[in-house]
Amino acid sequence: MTSVTAREKSRPAESAATAADKVPSGLTDEEARSRLAKFGPNAMPDTALHPLRMALEKFWAPVPWMLEAAVVLEVALGKDVEAGIIAGLLVFNAVLGLFQESRAQATLAALKSRLALNASVRRGGAWKTIPAAELVPGDVVKLSLGAVVAADVRLTGGEVLLDQSMLTGESVPIEAGAGVQTYAGALVRRGEAVAEVTATGAHTKFGRTAELVRTAHVGSTQQKAVLRVVRNLAAFNGAVIVLLVAYAWLIKMPLDEIIPLVLTAILASIPVALPATFTLASALGARALAKLGVLPTRLSAVDEAASMDVLCSDKTGTLTLNALTVTTVHPMSGFDEAHVLALAALASSDGGQDPVDGAIRAAAASKPVSDAPRLINFAAFDPAKKMSEATATDSAGNPQRIVKGASAVVIGLAQSAPTAAAAASELEAKGFRVLAIAAGPPAALKLAGLIALSDPPRPDSAALVSELHGLGVRTVMVTGDAPATAAIVAKAVGLDGAVCPPAPIPDAVHPEQFAVFAGVLPEDKYKLVKAFQNGGHTVGMCGDGANDAPALRQAQMGIAVSTATDVAKSAAGMVLTQPGLAGIVAAVKEGRVIFQRILSYTLNSITKKTVQGLFLAIGLVMTGQAILTPLLMVLIMITGDFLGMSLATDNVRPSPTPNAWRIGNLTAGGVMMGLGELIFCTAILAFGTYRMGFEIGALRTLAFILIVFGNQATMYTNRERRHLWSSRPSIWVIISSVADLMIASTLAIGGIAMTPLPVWTVGGTLAAAAAFAVILDLVKVPTFRRLGII
Repeated sequence: MTSVTAREKSRPAESAATAADKVPSGLTDEEARSRLAKFGPNAMPDTALHPLRMALEKFWAPVPWMLEAAVVLEVALGKDVEAGIIAGLLVFNAVLGLFQESRAQATLAALKSRLALNASVRRGGAWKTIPAAELVPGDVVKLSLGAVVAADVRLTGGEVLLDQSMLTGESVPIEAGAGVQTYAGALVRRGEAVAEVTATGAHTKFGRTAELVRTAHVGSTQQKAVLRVVRNLAAFNGAVIVLLVAYAWLIKMPLDEIIPLVLTAILASIPVALPATFTLASALGARALAKLGVLPTRLSAVDEAASMDVLCSDKTGTLTLNALTVTTVHPMSGFDEAHVLALAALASSDGGQDPVDGAIRAAAASKPVSDAPRLINFAAFDPAKKMSEATATDSAGNPQRIVKGASAVVIGLAQSAPTAAAAASELEAKGFRVLAIAAGPPAALKLAGLIALSDPPRPDSAALVSELHGLGVRTVMVTGDAPATAAIVAKAVGLDGAVCPPAPIPDAVHPEQFAVFAGVLPEDKYKLVKAFQNGGHTVGMCGDGANDAPALRQAQMGIAVSTATDVAKSAAGMVLTQPGLAGIVAAVKEGRVIFQRILSYTLNSITKKTVQGLFLAIGLVMTGQAILTPLLMVLIMITGDFLGMSLATDNVRPSPTPNAWRIGNLTAGGVMMGLGELIFCTAILAFGTYRMGFEIGALRTLAFILIVFGNQATMYTNRERRHLWSSRPSIWVIISSVADLMIASTLAIGGIAMTPLPVWTVGGTLAAAAAFAVILDLVKVPTFRRLGII
């Protein structure tokens, strides 16, 4: 006798064969060529920039311009070594920028790799295999086991099991029959069907996703901060250079002395290590996060985590366990919970991938019964009937039919209490997935009970949402689930607020208006991110499917959850390796540590570049000559700027609220510190000029150690927002300071590349710098507090 299971397995093939007999002849070759010319190939256009152009663009920006000008002047003066050093710095920064830009191209490449290469199409009444790029709207195609859907299609016959996880991130395949729309990139797991192509190439859902990924972009706050700092310094030092040249011309300084003076001033104004330090600090943060199960794919995402004030979290797998469990069993008269579960388990697949059947069998195993019917045959879930069923015998040997499925369908099949439908509606209103179970003689089924299933919240979700709130980050749930289901989970994890009903995302929506955005399609997440960003927020977005890629790319902090597809991971800025919010909380904390380190270095850069240009001008007025040569300035850049990168490892206190780059206040604080250092340098230089009577060579050496020692003093005052003794510097900061001081002192005392100075002069200058740091620190604390630099 043929079993029900065998009949079920043969059904898709039979329906596909029947459908094939009714398949239209398809387009003619001439019609296909005409439509191909009209709609274009079924492929995503290649919009990648040529690698050479991408590389050249890295040399066209404010910092590269300044470095390039310095290289040209060094070569013109015959200073090939200095020119080579500066050119090396220029190339180093360009390589870092190219690495960052490669992420967007990697995302598009991942999208393209998912598309089918060939397709089975009916042309002129015959089936043939053609390259997928030649498909056109209106083509009739065959979907077979193991094939990747090559274009957006609408099924016209047959039945297939479609895996759309790479599009939606949902791991459960869907049953699809005639009339169902599916999209390019879906995988056929079972069955065979015929479909008509509805869209190709860039017009498919896949193509639109790829286009959004390509165009989705939000400038990182880190990049904007670098540009604004460089712009401010360039404007300030540009004015100083103009005044220097004017004064030098006024005192009739020879041209061969003016050119080195200008070159020195240009070198003094370039924050050469600023971009590299930002990258180093973020890389160290990324390394720390990797140990916590968070993998940054873009270094800028580490910095953005510090500024994030809104987190759009998905529900399934992040706030919940992503595991259906039996929440409630509602037995009818004559049945108890254990027997309802036992009957439901018989009508559930054993060892399959259906999460509903797995949850029911697990619940039944926890409440075993001794008199459960004996299974004879099982028929898997039929999407047309919306139920599965089993044939069994009871303890007396009587035949039993057991059905499990949609509550409305099963209640209609069986003898039911008048309250059954109301009980099912009540459970569904609470957001549960409700199934009904009926059992009895084949001709007299009786409703046994209702089973409600749900995906429960993770045990740590409420605490982590509360912790994010304490850090100043508002969490909103963004889910495709029904509002009732979403609202229950939101309440359980502490997301209090209104639920935004399923509807197009408004352009001016604010995160404060709603705690939950329900019924959101993946493509609408992109609109939601843009809306929040337009309101001035720094947004984090969780996602898992290819359709989430545009939103992940657009968000300042795109977060691919642990179950995300490769496409989503390549579009995101961070990838979680563990489910839940713990990784996001860790990223926020680590990001704020990194932000404080970068803030210290930026303050330091503003201070240095302020004092160096003005000190050159004051020295010119005092001596009538340049008090620093290009070579000395290159030494200051190497020892000061690059050893100063050790601040990327410093011990800092993360701020309790989201950070923001307040460049105006930051510039004011840096300038104030710079003016303090300028007073110190000017006073010692005047002492050497008028009291000690140093000639110009010795004065240049004195100016060199003054800049180095003064920069070290202000570094220690800048690194701590409170008094400089409030925290201990990191070991690398201490080592770099000692190295900087030792190098400068050795060069000055030994007369290497400069005129030698007596030991007592160098030692006295160092002692004066230490005293200056303490005095400046007393002024700094109230100033920083007033400027909001915390």
